[in-house]
Amino acid sequence: MARVWHICDVAQIDPATDIIVGEWLSLTEVAGRLGLSANRVKQLLHDRKLLAVSRPDGKTAVPAAFLDGQQVVKGLPGTLTLLFDCGFSEDEALRWLFTADETLPGTPIDALVKHRGTEVNRRAQAMAL
Repeated sequence: MARVWHICDVAQIDPATDIIVGEWLSLTEVAGRLGLSANRVKQLLHDRKLLAVSRPDGKTAVPAAFLDGQQVVKGLPGTLTLLFDCGFSEDEALRWLFTADETLPGTPIDALVKHRGTEVNRRAQAMAL
């Protein structure tokens, strides 16, 4: 039976993770930046091509760093799939993407923005072993 997905299904994150992410976008802002309908953004979330969480203030939001201009950061959907397949929860995946890794250097999301997804995915796979 197919799972019915609701916007209320997003993970609650802790204040520390909220801080390391920095800038957040509402789902309406994401839709506007991507030039998509709100329903299409919800589908991206359902398909785990994007990740939204419930912030400590109760608002559902997407990290602004997940968007590169008018598109989702190249490689992000694949990295999210890999992280979820490795057993990461939504909040763990978010925390990992925004935590500095001296071997990259920088954060995994910074590396994805710089089109270094292969390096990011190798590190994610290694963490799952």
